Amino acid sequence: MQHYKEYGYTSLEPNHAHQYLVPVLLKLLHPAKNKCILDVGCGNGSLAGVLHSHGYEVYGIDASEQGIALANQIVPGHFFVQNVGSGILPAGLQQKNFDTIISTEVIEHVYDPRAFIDFCKNAFRNDPGPKQLLLSTPYHGYWKNLALAITGSMDAHFTVLWDGGHIKFWSRKTLGALLQEKGFSVTAFRGAGRIPYLWKSMVIRGEITI
Repeated sequence: MQHYKEYGYTSLEPNHAHQYLVPVLLKLLHPAKNKCILDVGCGNGSLAGVLHSHGYEVYGIDASEQGIALANQIVPGHFFVQNVGSGILPAGLQQKNFDTIISTEVIEHVYDPRAFIDFCKNAFRNDPGPKQLLLSTPYHGYWKNLALAITGSMDAHFTVLWDGGHIKFWSRKTLGALLQEKGFSVTAFRGAGRIPYLWKSMVIRGEITI
């Protein structure tokens, strides 16, 4: 049986990836459409805090008790310990009318990505209408993979020696296919970090009407 290993959050400092992800996310969000956001895998709440500072109503869940304790220092009562494998939201969030879910650099750690997307869809159930799901994950494509191979960086990039590390390696095509399989229309794709086609990460927005 797989158990969550505590990440070890000790501060409210942002994740290193937020430097290049936050500007992209802010361009894809709009206060008129994204009125109530759930951050799935929110960690220490640093991303949610940035969105909150831009006027968004944001809640978050994460398996890390340390992370959630820190996140609740930003917006008390908006963050909950939750393992998405349970399939249901914490009691404190079950009545919220989420129209948007954000999950950054999480899906590459998930053993069952289909169940993960189902969890996100179920979080929308309280409020019928159009919904948005924004996912970020490390980018993998032909030119980036070729560059990794030529420079001898494959082992370092696809390391198997990182406990709790990446177990899925997504491309634009495969992540888009997963969203479409689950009923989402892919309405935006953005690369983040570095030059085009050697991006560090990518952000895909899917839309669905519940």
